[in-house]
Amino acid sequence: MISWKNLDTLESYDALDAGEFCLKDAMSGENGAARVKKYTAKMAAGMDFNYAARPVDDGILEQLKKLAEEAQLSEKFAALYNGEVINTGEKRMVLHHMTRGQLGDAVTADGADKREFYLAQQKAIAAFADRVHSGEITNAAGEKFTTVVQIGIGGSDLGPRAMYLSLENWAKKNNTFYMDARFISNVDPDDASAVLNGIDAAKSIFVLVSKSGTTLETLTNEAFVKDALKKKGLDPAKHMIAVTSETSPLAKSSDYLAAFFMDDYIGGRYSSTSAVGGAVLSLAFGGDVFARFLNGAAEEDKLAATQDVLDNADMLDALIGVYERNILGYPATAVLPYSQALSRFPAHLQQLDMESNGKSVNRFGEPVDYVTGPVIFGEPGTNGQHSFYQLLHQGTDIIPLQFVGFKASQIGNDVDIQGSTSQQKLCANVAAQIMAFACGKQSDDLNKNFEGNRPSSIIIGEQLTPEALGALLAHFENKVMFQGFLWNVNSFDQEGVQLGKVLAKRVLAHETDGALRAYSDLLNI
Repeated sequence: MISWKNLDTLESYDALDAGEFCLKDAMSGENGAARVKKYTAKMAAGMDFNYAARPVDDGILEQLKKLAEEAQLSEKFAALYNGEVINTGEKRMVLHHMTRGQLGDAVTADGADKREFYLAQQKAIAAFADRVHSGEITNAAGEKFTTVVQIGIGGSDLGPRAMYLSLENWAKKNNTFYMDARFISNVDPDDASAVLNGIDAAKSIFVLVSKSGTTLETLTNEAFVKDALKKKGLDPAKHMIAVTSETSPLAKSSDYLAAFFMDDYIGGRYSSTSAVGGAVLSLAFGGDVFARFLNGAAEEDKLAATQDVLDNADMLDALIGVYERNILGYPATAVLPYSQALSRFPAHLQQLDMESNGKSVNRFGEPVDYVTGPVIFGEPGTNGQHSFYQLLHQGTDIIPLQFVGFKASQIGNDVDIQGSTSQQKLCANVAAQIMAFACGKQSDDLNKNFEGNRPSSIIIGEQLTPEALGALLAHFENKVMFQGFLWNVNSFDQEGVQLGKVLAKRVLAHETDGALRAYSDLLNI
């Protein structure tokens, strides 16, 4: 029997304390070398989650294991993937894992086997992409489409955009690159205009993504694009496809070449492995590459179902993160991929984490008496080292760091410069940063003194492939889910997004007074 309890009511949580553990001492000398070898958990796609530089020892890990058991993390994950109504705010199941595999029981909803439904959409998208790539589907002049433009916002943009950028260079190197992808998300007309000015609209397919078919920003951008196409003498209906729900007004509209479907059981920030990511990624790289990406995510999901915490990297990352947030009081987490291909991955994780666990009430709508989700930010290394690492090293707040690194680059060949390759220099920097944060450097000149004891973990892979990207995405999705279970919040709704939308509609309808009217006047609305 699953019991949903607040974190501070769990006996194993009360038993946790900061203790006498010193990361600087643990990571120094041969003790540090032993820790690096010991504190590693296997991930999918041949990757490893190394947490040697996180502020835990065997005793703390044993306490975290008890916390996982008392909080019933494995049981709650099983309930989720077996189709229980986990999204209590919207009274919905949570099925994004099923877009890439079947973890448990068959789940039927809306008169359909949901795994078969998601698989059918994947196959339909792959078949459509093949027809585009082969030239069976062309523009009015019989020319092949060369660019795909995704129109969407939030989870319809951040995840797919990050995934596309992550694989763009890899696909070009491996001869699976078919179409350039561009993204229009912001309702700011300068966004759509900049994209349209940089493409050949006559050879472009536009993917409109809106589950409800009513998203204000997305429909506004669609109208902007349609107007631009018409002005060029093009028929928008011959250049647009829709990704939406089967019940939305877009589903059977003649305004689109084709429609592919998602449903209410897939939250926007969890939708990269659904048709939301599938359409643009399959058109850009082919259905086979998208399938490989899904396979990596599915393999990681299976590992997340492992009950032994020390063999479950996703759960372990979540538990240590809660320990850092609630016991040690650290306010933020920096995500630092040492891979330029992952340049937008931290932006995606900002939404994934902060929209999911940025809650101050529990699953039952009751206020909680402890902190929940941290602030998430990040940039790729080594760029970040020349930006905000100063605060990370010597600032007044200790901010845990999550590095991601790969042994080989995506290009496969590199140039030896001053005795080492570019990739070796990149990897040398991440190794050095982990140790610099953990151990610091003592100096009588306090301006040059580094206290150390700044925790970090690193996910290490051979190369950023479709499978590795899928595993990486699933790792963080599952981490956020487990942390939501621990904090007893609903990680699958986002009521905080709604108020601003409601007020914006009032402004546009000129139904305002007081300060809202004054701000509207200042902005000439």
